[in-house]
Amino acid sequence: MSEGTVSNDVRSLWKYIGGSAFVASLCCFPSIVLVFFGLASVSSAAALSNDLYWGTNGMGWFRPLLLSLSTVLVIAGLVLYFRKDGICSLDEARRQRKRIINTSLVVLMLAFISYIVLNFIILTELGVALNLPWESSRIWN
Repeated sequence: MSEGTVSNDVRSLWKYIGGSAFVASLCCFPSIVLVFFGLASVSSAAALSNDLYWGTNGMGWFRPLLLSLSTVLVIAGLVLYFRKDGICSLDEARRQRKRIINTSLVVLMLAFISYIVLNFIILTELGVALNLPWESSRIWN
């Protein structure tokens, strides 16, 4: 059983953190891709992002599904990581309780911050640059 540090744990969990932020941002990402590659007009991409983000036209289930799926991805990544690291029994989990709790809290906070940065800063600015009507959703407005 290796005694890892929280920073080493978080460093090796970046694929789950980034993946969960990307999955949670899939309500806005398709609109940017469609407009960028010329596969949709700005108005149809804006309508698609409104449907997926705000849940209009019967799509109210989509965003909560993405947020739930991204949370499950992070939790599954934590479980797989700790199992691979030799924490497979409840006794071992009790012995390394502080490490598990600290790593889990840091990973969940970083996943949330990554989602905020990706969705509300990067994708919003890309959307505004592509003339999508997202100026009102900028964080600093």
